[in-house]
Amino acid sequence: MKEDVAKPWIIAGYQIFAYEGPTGLKIERLSKKISKNKSSFYHLFTDVEIFTDYLLKYHLEQAEIIAEKESNCLSKEELIDVLIEHKIDLLFNRQLRIHRENRNFEACFSKTSEMTVKSIIGIWSEIIDLKSNSYLAELVFKLSLENFFLQITDETINHNWLNNYFDELRMLVRAFQKNEKSAIER
Repeated sequence: MKEDVAKPWIIAGYQIFAYEGPTGLKIERLSKKISKNKSSFYHLFTDVEIFTDYLLKYHLEQAEIIAEKESNCLSKEELIDVLIEHKIDLLFNRQLRIHRENRNFEACFSKTSEMTVKSIIGIWSEIIDLKSNSYLAELVFKLSLENFFLQITDETINHNWLNNYFDELRMLVRAFQKNEKSAIER
């Protein structure tokens, strides 16, 4: 398949999936969005199921790009900038999480989560004040990742919300640490 011919379909489908999930993928709607006829879609992808596989492949490529950027972040602000820049990718991943009863979606979500953990754990440990305990930082990250994808929306992926989200997690970790010290002292 010629990638340049398929790319507009994939970009349009990726955006629709990010906002509406798999139920938003209608061939007629996609063809109108990119001003192509439906026969072009069938020629390139055969059906929506195969098209969705292309979207998942594209998402994994995007996840690799994001993971590279995340691994280079030196501050919370830089990380937030990357997340905002890749809002559509985060929303796509959110839909994978919501619809993970589909095995392919679950597998793709798991792969992107693994990439994210590896790329972000360094800056994440600093953000939540657990740099001295990377094991605990990773556990908190994995737990908060589920919560993150359930909370994000088009409106919440912004500097203010993300700053507050990270600050709340840091305060939660501090509260646990304080309670743990109090329990040990008793």
